Amino acid sequence: MIYSLDKLNEMAEGDEDFINSVIAVFLDEVPTDLEMLEQAIEKKDYSNVYQLAHKIKPNVDLLGMEQTRANALEIETLGKKEGSGDAIEKLFPLLKNDIHQVVSELKKDFNL
Repeated sequence: MIYSLDKLNEMAEGDEDFINSVIAVFLDEVPTDLEMLEQAIEKKDYSNVYQLAHKIKPNVDLLGMEQTRANALEIETLGKKEGSGDAIEKLFPLLKNDIHQVVSELKKDFNL
């Protein structure tokens, strides 16, 4: 399992509707943000790369995905620097793979 609900359960204090809502928002928003991030990388639109990685980061953090969060943070940081396209292009597939995997797991685990 690539994710953990520990942080989310702590925040939710037993509120299953809250947990389901957060999962639904994750499944609705993060894949779209990931697609937009991939397009921004292809266009070398580093301002947008920064913004989208910044937006993805707390979502994966909520699900306890520490390595994925670290990759998003690194992409976010690199998005602020000129000439960092190669480094971003090396990190992005790791982020993309993790997000696709967690989306699949969440859909299965929550019957969505």
